[in-house]
Parts: sequence; structure tokens; C-alpha cells
Amino acid sequence: MTVAPPSAARSSFQPRPISGLVNFLLSIEPLANFAKSRARQMMIDRAESIGVPWRQEAELLRGCNLDALRGEIENPGLTYPDYYLTSFHAYDEGNLGWLPATEVEVAARAVHAKIWPEAGAEGDRKLRDSFYEIVDRRIGRANVTAAVDLGCGVGMSAFRLQEQFPQAQVTGLDLSSYFLAVASYRDRARRASVAQPIRWLHGAAENTTLADNSCDFASLFLVCHELPAEATCEILREVRRILRPGGHLGIMEMNPQSEIYAKMPPYVFTLLKSTEPYLDSYFQLDLARAIVEAGFEQPTVDCNSPRHRTVIARACG
Repeated sequence: MTVAPPSAARSSFQPRPISGLVNFLLSIEPLANFAKSRARQMMIDRAESIGVPWRQEAELLRGCNLDALRGEIENPGLTYPDYYLTSFHAYDEGNLGWLPATEVEVAARAVHAKIWPEAGAEGDRKLRDSFYEIVDRRIGRANVTAAVDLGCGVGMSAFRLQEQFPQAQVTGLDLSSYFLAVASYRDRARRASVAQPIRWLHGAAENTTLADNSCDFASLFLVCHELPAEATCEILREVRRILRPGGHLGIMEMNPQSEIYAKMPPYVFTLLKSTEPYLDSYFQLDLARAIVEAGFEQPTVDCNSPRHRTVIARACG
């Protein structure tokens, strides 16, 4: 699926010539299903080749009492945005099921293992650290008493956010109560070593229900590429609403200008797009301009890996 970005925030990025052909092929259901199945198998094979026991770790999680945790967290009155009710990451149920929820962590370790070949299974941790090294350099750690991680998934990004700002009250928000149940389960083993437990919130980043001017820092870690551009722009406006004047937004994302994507073999490119329905929309969004239009100062943009960028912006006012 391709959603055009709002014209005011359209990027000058030009899609690869093969992109149109890939979109056509993926519109054919049997081919799309094959591509998703192959992409998933490649991730499992990669994980287990570097010593990450994908099947075993996921099965152990599914044996825990996650349903009860989900019941504590779920907002039964939540209306899901239409864009969210689609297939993500080769799962037909998208993010709304136990299979994707219990495989997020092992998938992240597999996908990020090749960013720095020498890092292997530690590549995911190194990627998260690289983001916060830039955050630390750009804004420091002082004066952050409340922070929110939007699209927190199973909590990996929220846990790292809490490490960065241990004195802050951290909120992790996500649309998937399945993901949040796993996050809450993981969090229980950590609570004795942290000053304040993370608050898990089942909701949409476009409408967080958080109070105006209530946060000092908001993070979006590998979220925007999973959204239509219009949703990203709505979220940026919501972030500006909940940030105090002078507060900061931090985004860690795929870098559309990276040569890695430009030179990616067509077969691998097809597999990637089969698992990321809004990739074209994200690549065509002028993120820096959208951030300014949402009420922020001109953001800084730093490369934090060969294929990722960190975008940081200060709220005006």
C-alpha cells in the first residue's frame, strides 16, 4: 500500500525505478504471501545462525501468563486507526496477536545483526545506544522529569529511554495490547532496580490522552516508517501538544538517503517492502519540514548507523 505524503511535507526523495514494479508484484496476493513467508524465514534463519534461539525464546514467552497482563492494560474502548489494521512484518494479523508480540525481540536482534558485522546479535543494542549517544550530545540529560516513548512495542525502546533518564517518569504507549503485555512482563523483572516503574498506556500516538505541556522528551524509535505520512504528521502535532516549551522530540529511523537502500538487490528490496506496507510513504515524506510545521525549531539530523538517522527537534515557545 502506498499513501502519498501531504504536499506541504513532500520530500525530494525519488523512489527507486524498480519500486513501481515491486508494488505491482506485491499487489498480486499469492506473490505477496510468498514474499512475506520468505522474508520471515530469512529472519528466523539469520537469528539462529548468530545464536539467537528465535523459536525457543518466543515459545517461552507464549507459555507465560500474558493474557492476564493484557487484560490489565487493554483499553476496550480504543478505536484502531484504519492504517493499523493491516499486515506488518509478514504477520497477517499485523501487530494484533501473540505470534508477532512474542517474536519482536528476537526479530530485532536478527534484523539489526548486520548493521555492524562485528556486533552480531548485539547490533540491536548498539543501535539503541547510538541513538542515545546523539541525544546525550544534543540535549544532555538534565531537566527531563517526564518522558514518553510512542510506539513502544514490547518495551525495548522504553527500557533504553528509562536508562537514559533514570530520574524521569517514563510512559510507554502503543496501539497493541499484545505488545504491551510482553512489555509489562519484561518490566516486572526490572522494577527492583529502577526508581520509578514505567507506565504502560494502550492508545494511539495521534491521541495520547496525556496532558498539555506534560513531557520533557518524546521518542519515536523505528515508528515513522510503519506509518502513512499523514499519520506521522498528526503524531508530530500531538507530540508538540504534550511537550513543554523547550522540550525535545527524538526520532530514530531508517535513512532514505542511505546508499544501502539504493543498492539493495531487487529480491531483498521486494522482501523488505512486503513486510513494510508504508515504506514508500515514509521515504517520500520530508520529515524535517513536517517537524517544523508541527511547531518545532529546525531539527538536527545525524547518521547514527550506516542506514539510520537520528532527528532531534526542540519545541518552540
